[in-house]
Amino acid sequence: MDAAETATLDAPLIQRQTLHEQVAGRIRDMIIEGHLPPDSRINEAALVQSLGVSRTPLREALRTLAGEGLIDIRPSRGSVVRRLSPEDVASMLEVLAELEKLAGRLCCERATDDELAELLAVHDAMIGYYEKRERLPYYKMNQAIHSGIARLSRNNMLIDVQGTIQARLKRIRFLGNQGPEAWAKAVAEHEEMAVALRNRDGERLGEVLARHLQKTWDRVKTVV
Repeated sequence: MDAAETATLDAPLIQRQTLHEQVAGRIRDMIIEGHLPPDSRINEAALVQSLGVSRTPLREALRTLAGEGLIDIRPSRGSVVRRLSPEDVASMLEVLAELEKLAGRLCCERATDDELAELLAVHDAMIGYYEKRERLPYYKMNQAIHSGIARLSRNNMLIDVQGTIQARLKRIRFLGNQGPEAWAKAVAEHEEMAVALRNRDGERLGEVLARHLQKTWDRVKTVV
């Protein structure tokens, strides 16, 4: 087998989203950005028309979002965007801080050099969006970093629980970067994470992640 064949076999698979995954992504963005606020009823007929899809992929998408904890599907009332209480948010952030502290340590121990380089490339892309003040793509890169650190922990239970909590907090964490000062502080904390990743300093990365999530509560508690 020559080098070209080996490279082909080692290449990652191209990921293609199904139609309902694309629809879920669009609705998720609408929830995150506040176009569908908490307690609002999701108008299926309007979404079918605006997104140009049938009700089948739309309803599959709504089930996906319900599984993520972003909406509630209520008998006879349809789908409603879930509202989190301050107690819900505080308790989830408390758990997430401890999970990501562990994830940071395990990531630095278990990730390959190439995997860390890929994660740092996501960080650089996030900084690029921050410099252009493009909040939604910045936020998506931000969340990809947190998910990436969890994934590189190689601990499936941690990955599952972290993913569940992160999904439920999407809208709240997006709100945490609304003001320029809060956004700048969050970016500075991510720069600290990047330094720890480059140095494979798991203890430092875990400490920064925990502090970052603890401070998230300070950034969001006035808007919950």
